[in-house]
Amino acid sequence: MLDPALERLVVALNAVVRGKPEVIEAALVAVLARGHILLEDVPGVGKTTLAESLARGLGCSFRRVQFTSDLLPSDILGVSVYSQRDERFVFKPGPIFSNVLLADEINRTTPKTQSSLLESMNEGQVSLDDMTRPLPQPFIVVATQNPQDFHGTYPLPESQLDRFMVRIRMGYPAPETEREILSRPAGERPTLSVPACLDPNRLLELQRDVDAVRVDTLILDYLLALVRETRRTPLLALGVSTRGALALQAACRARAYLQGRAFVLPDDVKALAVPVLAHRISLAARTDSGSAAREQAERVVADLLEKLPVPV
Repeated sequence: MLDPALERLVVALNAVVRGKPEVIEAALVAVLARGHILLEDVPGVGKTTLAESLARGLGCSFRRVQFTSDLLPSDILGVSVYSQRDERFVFKPGPIFSNVLLADEINRTTPKTQSSLLESMNEGQVSLDDMTRPLPQPFIVVATQNPQDFHGTYPLPESQLDRFMVRIRMGYPAPETEREILSRPAGERPTLSVPACLDPNRLLELQRDVDAVRVDTLILDYLLALVRETRRTPLLALGVSTRGALALQAACRARAYLQGRAFVLPDDVKALAVPVLAHRISLAARTDSGSAAREQAERVVADLLEKLPVPV
């Protein structure tokens, strides 16, 4: 049975981000599985709205950084400033020292600044001035990015993409949903209506509950068979890593928990294979279009999944 607080959060998010239940589910799956979220789509389809609503609903500390070409790593991580009163350098923490960091339009900044997030996303800590500083827990990065075909964007390197548990596409709303959005009162900010359904301690408890969800041997073999196929197919130059396999397993546990189950089903693997794995592979045949490469990678994963026998 789904936790009542988590159920309220699902309802609240669906009331703000209309007509996108599968997107909301994928985002919550990543949160429950201690993962990070990459929202990729054209401007104006609700990426930032979802990120802000999610942060408010989790009841966690939240900071937003607008990524631009002149943004520096110190603008995110923090900097040591000399204090004349104390006669020593004092560390001023950056916005990354929060539970939820919204990295808005992450691919509009340089690779150097993008890479400043690597350690924090993987280790939950920041190393500066010969000191390692732990980040608040839970720690979640929700990044948005425009398609690579857009002017002024820098493609995220493979090592950065691999740190995101899921890559989600919002898509345009259905006509009736878009009509509802346009019918809202002028100046209304729907994100402000999202209540704090959880808090950091409760979210950590839910994440520990997700860890206890059972993955049967047959399901594990099914998942690993898919991972191995990505390494064998001639369509890919780079298959899914062990980190990717672990991410898919954790995401499947979270989806099962979100649906009130204590065990993983093949349907969980099918539902999450594309958003969890497609951004971790490299095509054998390169393409100049970022959007075309993304769609082809998703198609390869979906096709490989279709060919695998489903455990019964």
